[in-house]
Amino acid sequence: MGYDAKFRVWRGDLDGGELHDFTVLVNEGEVVLDIIHRLQATQAPDLAVRWNCKAGKCGSCSAEVNGRPRLLCMTRMSTFTEDEVITVTPMRTFPVIKDLVTDVSFNYEKAREIQSFTPPADLKPGEYRMKQVDVERSQEFRKCIECFLCQNTCHVVRDHDENKKSFAGPRYLMRIAELEMHPLDVGDRTELAQDEHGLGLCNITKCCTEVCPEHIKITDNALIPMKERVADRKYDPLVWLGNKLFRR
Repeated sequence: MGYDAKFRVWRGDLDGGELHDFTVLVNEGEVVLDIIHRLQATQAPDLAVRWNCKAGKCGSCSAEVNGRPRLLCMTRMSTFTEDEVITVTPMRTFPVIKDLVTDVSFNYEKAREIQSFTPPADLKPGEYRMKQVDVERSQEFRKCIECFLCQNTCHVVRDHDENKKSFAGPRYLMRIAELEMHPLDVGDRTELAQDEHGLGLCNITKCCTEVCPEHIKITDNALIPMKERVADRKYDPLVWLGNKLFRR
């Protein structure tokens, strides 16, 4: 049995915009993306929204629903009451292109700054061997669908745009942690994470973990272990002494 729901959807571009009110039919079992598509078909044919798979795996339909970063295709209408006004806005951290579509090129720029996987020089393709426990340590991070919800909700850049130049954000600090924990990667990423990618700006509020649709424990399993490695490298006197002796 369907019902009429009240929606407020942000319309505009980089120069400005405002919330527009709509009343739209909702059927049983639908998600917010279904309703946005119905608005396009019936009331707002020029409404811009980015989407692809509608299965929670492409990360394209990221937006904010009632102020919370979400995937539109994974936000069920059954989680709201029939008399609730549902507000849909673009991700706040990134510049708006049009309506619900934002410019997420910041994330791809940060991805290019990270040193790629670096195996030992004498190890040939086909000779890679790892224990399963080593595989599992970083395998969790490979579930990332790059929806950038963690990047969007991280207050380091959400509330301080000036930090974008020096802060990679949780998604790419997690990528650094993944490579740092990889048993066949010989790149030294600990100091780079701190000095070039802004690991020290993260104050582990876990907001990135809370919005991850893949339930990756970004803070506990990636960011905190990287902070511990940085602390060992910079402040543990035994590690400091060992580095001095080794360099000699």
